[in-house]
Amino acid sequence: MGIEPGESTSRRRLEKVLRTAGDVIRIGDAVHALAVTRVEAATILSRWTGQGWVRRVGPGIYAPVPLDAPESGHVLEDPWILVPVLYDPCYIGGRSAAGHWELTGEMSGHIVVLTARPVREKTQRHHGVTFSLKHIDRRRFFGTTMIQRGRTRVAVSDLHRTVIDMLDDPAIGGGIGRVADCVAAYLAHGERNDETLLAYGDRLGNGAAFKRLGFLAERISTDDPLVPACQNRLTEGHTRLTPALVCSRLVTRWRLMIPDSWARDPWG
Repeated sequence: MGIEPGESTSRRRLEKVLRTAGDVIRIGDAVHALAVTRVEAATILSRWTGQGWVRRVGPGIYAPVPLDAPESGHVLEDPWILVPVLYDPCYIGGRSAAGHWELTGEMSGHIVVLTARPVREKTQRHHGVTFSLKHIDRRRFFGTTMIQRGRTRVAVSDLHRTVIDMLDDPAIGGGIGRVADCVAAYLAHGERNDETLLAYGDRLGNGAAFKRLGFLAERISTDDPLVPACQNRLTEGHTRLTPALVCSRLVTRWRLMIPDSWARDPWG
């Protein structure tokens, strides 16, 4: 491989790798761009890491560091580009997708990722970014769309899948209060589509999502067409509005246990 003659040459080699790799660099990208072995590529990337030109963000994965970047680990302008290389097959969902679709203006510092990879730790931190992970079966990957972030394409739950996912698991929506706000925003949204939303819920197959949706929609408007649609999909048994809170009051109409603070006539 030889010794790199100088910083300018090394920079040109890094730029060549970036033209091949895009926003993040894998060892294979350096192998291809520089025509070197994997061992040589790993050595070069290790050297660039020591020089502060790249940072390791995952096993065999590196991100370039801008020349004017601060000394902290918060280097990436758009941390969403890390999601595919770290967690594919996956998509960004929950409250992160809700912010993307403007269902909420309240952005979380965590990026919510639903992934088919095994999840040993539900909260992980890479490159100064916190990721909240949920494992789902690969067969449940539907209702997503690809968006362009820099040179990276990232999968995100579409507007309707975002809502039904949060109703399925309020935790990924930041809690039932935030989920309720997102549902209200969806019901007033110009791209609201009840047929798609209900079809996604049917495909997901969790009756709890329909109980929560019907209850929340009826609180907003008793005339909302989603109310009878959800009534027609009621499953047996009682479901909690949210597993995160004590739910001691039963709304028999929805077979839904709710916290006392949520109780309101005529459903008390």
